[in-house]
Amino acid sequence: MSINVLDQQIALIVIDLQAGTVANPSAHPTGQIVARAGELLSAFRQREFLVVLATVDGTPAGRTHYGEGARQFPPEWNELLPELNRQPQDVVVVRRTWSAFAGTDLSSLLRERRVTQVVLAGMATSFGVESTARDAYDLGYTVTLAIDAMTDPNLDAHLSSVSRVFPALGQTGSASEIIALLESR
Repeated sequence: MSINVLDQQIALIVIDLQAGTVANPSAHPTGQIVARAGELLSAFRQREFLVVLATVDGTPAGRTHYGEGARQFPPEWNELLPELNRQPQDVVVVRRTWSAFAGTDLSSLLRERRVTQVVLAGMATSFGVESTARDAYDLGYTVTLAIDAMTDPNLDAHLSSVSRVFPALGQTGSASEIIALLESR
């Protein structure tokens, strides 16, 4: 369903727009993704809505095709992009899971602020963004996905998330559509 309304208490969660992730290949130009996320960040901050910058600094302990056991990424991997213009009031969530909710206090923080809707952007669509969207939906939040402010290493995976998974989890729209709804409030 296309985005058509925003709740009174909303938060923007920007996932993994950090040095290590944007250095990887992506299906869409990362500069465009970062610019659109920046536009969302500015619009949310201007209206004093909560901004969450979620980063990943390692992996959980499970075995995968990529390795065995927990791994920690080098410190430079976790550096937020300067284009995000981190502000003192922004909340930073650091995790070692795909979802920004798993193993963090993000849900408690959102509940304390009476947030009912989350807007998601970032990288990677089929990993961090989708996992966070699934958890947000399962936790009872209204989920909105800024589909032109996210990308994935694999175009097919991105398209699958956007066309098959996201419609079951919430509403989708462009960054400009979401900003227009903010401006019309």
